Amino acid sequence: MFKVLKNLKQSWISVIVIIALLCLQAAVDLELPNYTSRIVNEGIQAGGIEDSVPEIITKNDMNIILLFTDNDDEILGKYTSANSDNLSKKQEKTLDKYLEEDSKLSELFVINDLNQEERNKLAEILIEPIIISQSIQNEEMSGQLKERLLLNVSEELKPTFEEMSISEIIQLMPEESVSQITQEITNQIDQMQDSIKEQAAVSYVKKIYMNAEVDTDKIQMDYIMLTGIKMLGLAFVSMASGITIMMLSSRVAARLARTLREKVFNRVLSFSNKELREFSTASLITRSTNDVQQIQQLMSMLFRTVVYAPIIGIGGIIKVLTQSNSSMAWIVGLAVIAILITVATLFAIAIPKFKKLQDLVDKLNKVSREILTGLPVIRAFHTESKEENRFDDANKDLMKANIFVNRAMSIMMPMLMLIMNGVSILIIWVGGHNVDQGIMQVGDMLAFIQYAMQIVMSFLMISMISIMLPRASVSANRIMEVIETEPSIKDKKETKKLDPSKKGLVEFKNVSFRYPDADTEILEDINFTAEPGKTTAIIGSTGSGKSTVVNLIPRFYDVTGGELLVDGVNVKDLSQKELRDIIGFVPQKGVLFSGTIESNIKYSDENMSDEKMLEAAEIAQATEFIDAKPDKYKSEIAQGGNNVSGGQKQRLSIARAIAKDPEIFVFDDSFSALDFKTDATLREALAKRTKNKTSIIVAQRISTILNADKIIVLDDGKIVGQGTHEELMKDNETYRQIALSQLSEDELNKREGGE
Repeated sequence: MFKVLKNLKQSWISVIVIIALLCLQAAVDLELPNYTSRIVNEGIQAGGIEDSVPEIITKNDMNIILLFTDNDDEILGKYTSANSDNLSKKQEKTLDKYLEEDSKLSELFVINDLNQEERNKLAEILIEPIIISQSIQNEEMSGQLKERLLLNVSEELKPTFEEMSISEIIQLMPEESVSQITQEITNQIDQMQDSIKEQAAVSYVKKIYMNAEVDTDKIQMDYIMLTGIKMLGLAFVSMASGITIMMLSSRVAARLARTLREKVFNRVLSFSNKELREFSTASLITRSTNDVQQIQQLMSMLFRTVVYAPIIGIGGIIKVLTQSNSSMAWIVGLAVIAILITVATLFAIAIPKFKKLQDLVDKLNKVSREILTGLPVIRAFHTESKEENRFDDANKDLMKANIFVNRAMSIMMPMLMLIMNGVSILIIWVGGHNVDQGIMQVGDMLAFIQYAMQIVMSFLMISMISIMLPRASVSANRIMEVIETEPSIKDKKETKKLDPSKKGLVEFKNVSFRYPDADTEILEDINFTAEPGKTTAIIGSTGSGKSTVVNLIPRFYDVTGGELLVDGVNVKDLSQKELRDIIGFVPQKGVLFSGTIESNIKYSDENMSDEKMLEAAEIAQATEFIDAKPDKYKSEIAQGGNNVSGGQKQRLSIARAIAKDPEIFVFDDSFSALDFKTDATLREALAKRTKNKTSIIVAQRISTILNADKIIVLDDGKIVGQGTHEELMKDNETYRQIALSQLSEDELNKREGGE
């Protein structure tokens, strides 16, 4: 799989951008639960007040707070009288923000310009005295303090004392009584969680603001609106990042797929017949389509899983342990363990089937291709039902494997969703009790739920990619198997040039050949020369090695013994391109490409002149049927040339080779589908065109090679005769038997006499 990923080099900029955006999106997504917590805890419960430091405070409230702390100078040093002439611009903005124009500034303090560290330190100092002062000022506590004071006051003075403020009452009370009350409240405070203390202090700051005639409703709405806008901004950043990531990932995946298809296709083009026999056509098609598609689908999701999921998972765990109440962290651990057990169990069951899927796809493609290409034979032998059963068996095997895998994987999603919902219920259950006991706040519980879901979702994403990974891994191995297969026929580092003085000369010197992994030689001790300006024919019984001999000339196979020279140079020392540029090869089975008649004849050079194309078609005796078509040379050719007859296909193949105008013509039994008249006319026209060329003809029909300058007779991979027709008829029994099997003695004598 890693070898496949090396092909991402050309998309490295996109990959870096994707990773950067994924990190940004993960950071934003991890921050959003904090904003949810703030809206609930600070925006709703605390009325928009962020900490226990009041921005504005009445002198009366300040005096009461100072009664319960020893840090009088430190606290007062952080505030300035609101009617002072030395207020900073920031302090003036604070007053404008919180107060109406007709507020009594002489009775208020405004906070100085503090940095965050100074503000945090002041908050720590103020928490306890604020809670104590506000606790004493509530109606019940205020009444109790007045009752204690009035016990020792005469009837005449009672009305005066009843009108006193709570701060004045405390100042008149004995120090021991004040200390006793303070200690009782302090003991209660010590039993609170830090978050609850802060929440209580913040709620009392709201009362301080109300005493200063500040519009607390406006503070709350401003806070909620501002936090909401920030959340929307973060959500927009996350959305924009997600869209960009998906676009770039799809582009990178598509580009990788294109690269892999190109590499597979280019490698297959470089394969010799040996490698093409090792990989079936159906398998090569599957590897360059279905297997590449599996990689493409994986790549479109891989970055999000490999980068985003771990950041979210690890970041969520860190947030749970540091920012939220860590007493419920065990719930997340339990969820992760449950997910891992579920995924591991399902994978242990499904992965073996994943490995078989691609082989089953190969099998189905192979059967389909055989049936479709052999359809005329199937109909002729009336074996449709047999082939239907064979296809059905392959189809059912693939279906069963797919159903098994899909069923196993379909179980995973509901089970993971059950785990997620169970985690939510457990968090709400435990968190509800913690909120009730004052251990945590509601906003913290909501944030914890979101972090838990992010952690679970990260494992879910990893699980989902793991579903695709085994099959994609198999596909990657199959693709790399093709790409890494070195062709057995390849150019040497230093190649030789053709010898102009031996142009068109083909020499076989003690050539022998055996197919890869074969035990015996297919060809032995082949010696002959094909000269320019002459026609060399090869004939023999079926399986004698005729086609093998001519397949050695353009190096479709390499000789295993002896030497094969073209233009005086061993073909192994030539570049394949230079060698094949001088050869016009017409295979035994005519091959046409989808397009037009024109595009097929001009296959060697699409810029070829029309005059050259027309001349080639005329020599190949193809003009008769071409001119009969409505669109003539623009007539469409179906895939494989299925809309033309066998003879027409052969004539167009011959025209294609003639239009190339090579030094050497090789016809591998290319006249077999032609009638005798067309065969004779074509060879006569061809002889005029190739009088300065080397022509090598493999034929089954004696009539095709009667006029050849040299006839090579093959039998069981060995040359058993060479010469002209007349010479071989006199001296070679093998040739004579072949000739008499096709024509009578009288017909042969007439042809010889006619010639």
